[in-house]
Amino acid sequence: MGLLALLALDGLNLAALAVLGFLGAVGTVAYNVAAPALVPTLLPATQLAQANRWLELARSAAFSAGPALGGALVGGIGAAVAYGLATLLSLLAAGLLAGLPPEPPRAAARRHLGRELREGAAFVAAHPLLRPVLVTAVCFNTAWFVLQAVYVVYAVERLGLTAAGVGMTLGIYGAGMLAGALAAPWLAARLSFGALIAAGPTCALAASLILLSTLAWPAGAWAGVGLFLFGAGPILWTIATTTLRQAVTPNALLGRVSAVIVTATFGARPVGALIGATLAARLGMDACLWLSSAGFAAQFVVLLASPVARLRRQPEAVAG
Repeated sequence: MGLLALLALDGLNLAALAVLGFLGAVGTVAYNVAAPALVPTLLPATQLAQANRWLELARSAAFSAGPALGGALVGGIGAAVAYGLATLLSLLAAGLLAGLPPEPPRAAARRHLGRELREGAAFVAAHPLLRPVLVTAVCFNTAWFVLQAVYVVYAVERLGLTAAGVGMTLGIYGAGMLAGALAAPWLAARLSFGALIAAGPTCALAASLILLSTLAWPAGAWAGVGLFLFGAGPILWTIATTTLRQAVTPNALLGRVSAVIVTATFGARPVGALIGATLAARLGMDACLWLSSAGFAAQFVVLLASPVARLRRQPEAVAG
C-alpha cells in the first residue's frame, strides 16, 4: 500500500523503495516463522503433510505465475495497475488470515525475546533430527545464492541466452516447484519418509552438476533441466522437513524453533550472494559454479550421513 501511495504522489525514490522492501522482507520472515507454528494447532498430526503440501503448492503457483503476470501488467498497462493488484491481493490475504479461529487464551507471562531464541537454538542443536536438517538448509541456501549471484550473467554471456531465454529458464524453475508439490503425495506413498526428505539435497546436487557441465558443453537446455530439478527437489524437502519439525517439536517451542531455522537459512542467503559476487569479481564465474557445486555436495553428505535419511515414516507427534 505504501508503494502504491508513493506512486500516486510521485514520491517514489530509491531510499523509499529500500525501506518498503525491508518492511516487506520483515513481513515475509514473520509469516514464515508463524505459519509452521500455526498449522499444528488447526489440524491433527496425520494431516500435517497434506496441509504443508497445499501450502507449498500455493506458494509454487504464485512464484511461477506472479512474475509473468506482473511483467505483463507492467508492460501492457503500467506499473501502477500492477502495484494496485498486488495491494488488493495483500489485503485479501490479510483478510483470510484474520478469519482464522483465534488461539485459546493463555496465562499472562513475561516474555524475553533473547531467552526464547536461545531456547529454540538449544532445542535444535540438541535434536538428532533437526540439527542436520538445519545444517543442510544452511549449506543449500549458501550454495544456491553463490550460484544466483552469477546465473543471469553466466546464462547470457556463456550460454548465449537472450533475456527471454533467461526468463524461460527461471519459469522452468517455477514449473519444477509446481511439479514437486504435485508429485509429493505419489512419492510419499512409495518412498520412506527419509528418502522423501533426501530427494531435496539429491536433486540439488544433481542440478548443480548439470549446470557445472555447461562449462564444457554450454547449452541453455541443460540450464533449464538443472533449474527444473532445483525447483522440484527442494519443494519436496520443504514439505517433508516442515512436517518433521512440526511433529518432533512441542507446540510451545515450535515458534521459537521455526524462528531459529528461518533466521539461519535466510541469513545464509546474503552470505552466499556476497561470496558469489566477490568470487566472480576475483576469479570469474567458473569459480562460482565450482564452489556452489561443492556446497551442494556438502549438504548432500550432511543429510545422507544423518539419521534423518534413514527414517522409515513420519515420527509421531510429541506432546505439548
